[in-house]
Amino acid sequence: MDTKPLIVIVGPTASGKTSLAIELAERLNGEIICADSRTVYKGMDIGTAKPTKEEQARVPHWGIDLVDPDQTYTAAQFQRYATEKIREVRERHHVPLLVGGTGLYIDSVLFDYQFGPKTDAIKRQELEKKSTEELIKYCKKYNISLPENSENKRYIMRAIEQTGINKKRINAPLSKSIIVGISTNKNQLVDRIRDRTEQLFDDGVVEEAIKLGKKYGWKNEAMTGNIYPLIYSHLYDRIPIEEIKTKFTTLDWRLAKRQMTWFQRNPYTEWLTLPEAKDYIVSRVVSE
Repeated sequence: MDTKPLIVIVGPTASGKTSLAIELAERLNGEIICADSRTVYKGMDIGTAKPTKEEQARVPHWGIDLVDPDQTYTAAQFQRYATEKIREVRERHHVPLLVGGTGLYIDSVLFDYQFGPKTDAIKRQELEKKSTEELIKYCKKYNISLPENSENKRYIMRAIEQTGINKKRINAPLSKSIIVGISTNKNQLVDRIRDRTEQLFDDGVVEEAIKLGKKYGWKNEAMTGNIYPLIYSHLYDRIPIEEIKTKFTTLDWRLAKRQMTWFQRNPYTEWLTLPEAKDYIVSRVVSE
């Protein structure tokens, strides 16, 4: 098999990972594997800030539109999927780029997590009876790391069910991995998040949410995270759109901080600005 390096690009939401990855893939004959727990859902295009159709047409993208919003998709499933895609990309003599903001997805591949057994039905029923607030308190009591989207009850339940899996992993990343984190100034990142919020609404996220709500129901688990609950509040609780935008900007900033906390635990990551990251990755690939 071709042993081209695995390029891994991580960083907080709105840090510019997508545009950097596409530019590098074009330059290095690469294919992108998206590691994002939100973009796996079909139809959730605008609200999850998926790469646009135009961006996807520039280079091959994987890890997008894998399941319907009413289906469950776990980190273990992603690990198997991404590992297979990396192999396939290398067989085509292309460079695989694993890119995203979902830390568990990234690390499950990099450190070859050994996931535990499937969900225990009895334990799942017990957790189902608890509210989101009760589940968060449970996690804090037993020192269980909350998922990036801690507003999503299903994600919290899965974190509880998978307690202890992180101990079963290799100690160093997969060989031939080039791991780069995008370092962004706080004020710049907040500005980028605010700009992207405006773009979501300009692109029609309200209309997308209405369509999804009608098809899958507003209480569907995939609809309880990200921007969709806020749009529900705008439509049915009459909260003004500008207030919704402000709340979403705050939520995305909190998500960015949780993402950075996760990614900064990996000592093998090289933290660089966007321009530095591009030059560094190109030089590393050329020297491999």
